[in-house]
Parts: sequence; C-alpha cells; structure tokens
Amino acid sequence: MKDIILINVFGSDQLGITSTVTRVLADFDVSVLDIGQAVIHDQLNLGILAAVPDAERTKAVIEAVLESIQSFHIRAKFFPISEQRYQSWVDQQGKERHIITLLARKIEAQHLAAMTKITAESGLNIDKIVRLSGRIPLRDSERLGRACVEFSARGQPHDADQLRSSLLELAGLWNIDIAYQQDTIYRRSRQLVVFDMDSTLVDAEVIDELAWEAGVGEQVALITQAAMRGELDFEQSFRQRVALLAGLEEAVFQKVADRLNLNEGAEYLVTRLKQLGFKTAIVSGGFLFFARHLQTLLGVDYVYANELDVHNGRVTGRVTGDIIDGDRKAQLLRELAHQEGLRLEQVIAVGDGANDLPMLRIAGLGIAFRAKPLVIASAKQSISNLGLDGILYLLGFSDRDTQLLER
Repeated sequence: MKDIILINVFGSDQLGITSTVTRVLADFDVSVLDIGQAVIHDQLNLGILAAVPDAERTKAVIEAVLESIQSFHIRAKFFPISEQRYQSWVDQQGKERHIITLLARKIEAQHLAAMTKITAESGLNIDKIVRLSGRIPLRDSERLGRACVEFSARGQPHDADQLRSSLLELAGLWNIDIAYQQDTIYRRSRQLVVFDMDSTLVDAEVIDELAWEAGVGEQVALITQAAMRGELDFEQSFRQRVALLAGLEEAVFQKVADRLNLNEGAEYLVTRLKQLGFKTAIVSGGFLFFARHLQTLLGVDYVYANELDVHNGRVTGRVTGDIIDGDRKAQLLRELAHQEGLRLEQVIAVGDGANDLPMLRIAGLGIAFRAKPLVIASAKQSISNLGLDGILYLLGFSDRDTQLLER
C-alpha cells in the first residue's frame, strides 16, 4: 500500500538541492504527486508531495533525504497525508481560480494585510504569491517607483460584486490599484488591445487644445469635463464643441500634435505588446489627424477617429461622417476582434471616459486608466496610480519577462 508524505525542505538556497532530493526519491521509485519551490531573498522552500510505493519503506526514504541534505546544512520536515486528505486536495481541481494583482508606487505591509483580509473574508484561499516587479536596491527602497505582487486564489467568492466593491474601496483609501479577474485560458491568449486616445494614450483632451488655439478654451473645457463624467450625451456635447472651433486654421493641427505628451508608460507598453505579437488599435472620439500622428509615433496597427471637416484651410465647425461615440467604439471593437479571428475574451480595451464604458464592458479585459470616478466604479479593472505599462502586470508579465524583450 502506498504511503503519501509531504516533504518540506528549507534553508539557504544552493546549487543542486532539488537535484539531490529528487535523485533520492528516484532511487526509491517514489511518485511525485505535486511539487513547488520558491526562493525569497536567498532562502529556499521546496515542497514535494510524494507517494512511496511501499509504506514500509517510508522511514528509509525520510532517512535518505535527511542524509542527502546534510552537506547543504539545510533542514527538512515530513508530514503524513491521509488518503482522505489527498482525495480532498484532488477534488479541488476544476474549481474557479482568481488572480488578484496589487499595484502601487510602493507596496506596504498594511496594503497586503488589508487586501488579504478582504480576500479571506470573501471565501477565497490564496495559494500562490508572485512578485512581478523587479528587485529594488536598498538605497532606492524609499523612492516612489512601481511595485506589483500577484496573488493566485481558488474557490468561489461569497459575493463577487461585494468583493470587487471592497477591493475598489481599499484601492481608493490607500492610493493603490487592485485588479481582480478570473484565471482563465483567455487571460493567456489575449492578442488585441484597443486604446482610447485623449487622456489615455496622451495626457490631454485634443479638442480642448484646439479650443485654446481658437480662443474658446474655457467654454469647450467645461463641456468636455461634463461629457467625460457622463453628465452630457457625448454626441450632442461633441457637436457643440466642434461648432465652437469654426474658423480655426488647419495649420494649427500640427502645432498641437507636436506638443502632445504621451502618458506614462504608453510607448513602453505598445512596444512590448508588438514584440509579444499583439495587435493594437486606437478607437477614439477625438480627431483622425491626431490619431494618425500617434499611429506613426507608436506603430499602432489600426486607427479610427472622427474627421474634422476643413474647407479652404479652416475648420467648418462640423465633422465628416458619423461620430464615433461610445456605442460606435464598442461596435468597432467587435469588428476588429472578428477581423483578427478573436473572441471578445481575447481583447483588451483601455479608456478613461464615460464614452469608453461600452467597449470596456464587452472586452475580455476592460481597464479604466486614470479615469473619472464614474468610469472606475463601472469598469472591471482600473489603473490610477501607475503608468500604462502597468497593464503588462495584469497580463501576468513580470519585469524580468519584459526586460528580456529589450535585449
């Protein structure tokens, strides 16, 4: 009759420990039912769930493992596992898994304590924790940079909506970002990212910049703010703002484009996505001239935006064709997914305004970036404290992964 034991080897990490222990197990024809290893700083924790073919040989296996690690000056503990307990562990297969990603300029113990408390109270059991951000030199530990820890949890939350709400409240309280998503096959097979432009890829609303050039900056800015908060119908407010631009010289477009600043992490994110084989798109309620400017700058694959009507070198105060509002953004996202042969679950959408919500809701991963409160509350995920490159963490990529792409 087989005997099941959990072997826990721990101590200073050294070359050859895992090889040595598994060689001993091989000599006894032991079956490995599960194995996991982690190194924190330079401390190893190796766990092996082993089935010894003959229960009478268990003592010999334990003695052989202990003897094999003596030269490493490390320790081992052994725990007997009953068949009932083992079967209970096996039965956990197929149950829902969830990924909770904690992002901040600097992660404090109080952030971890509060987040894990909420997770436990919701009924989820964390069984794996991975640091995705790079190591920080001690002299830089007090600086505000970026940090990310990913938690893998299993189980069914008592109330998924309440869990999301609690995590969102915690994020706002501590000025951190917490993303909660199901761990499915689609998380690792996403291939298209659709970006809004204004206040998402760039740190300004282009229509406001044009308005200042036209001398109607304050009027347009007030309408823009109300529209992005969802207080005004987008199409109606858009037509009002465009009408105020009548008479603006077309030559001003390039001047405005040249002074637009990319949001933090935008260039790095798009570059890495392209290297990873993603397709990218700009779907904007802004203007085509500026979207194409960013397409050239970043190498974006697809661009859709509104086109200002120009006659004799001056803006007429109208747009050409249908206006791209929230519903049209969602429609374009669907069309792009179909064109690329993708399911919606394989699409990521990123935006900041109320008119982005329709596409954020239908995308497999919808991310509100430095968004208005209404958008943060309505979107599945949000990033408010890091740059756009924080999205790579939500996809499970570590700094080490992306640094390899730079070589």
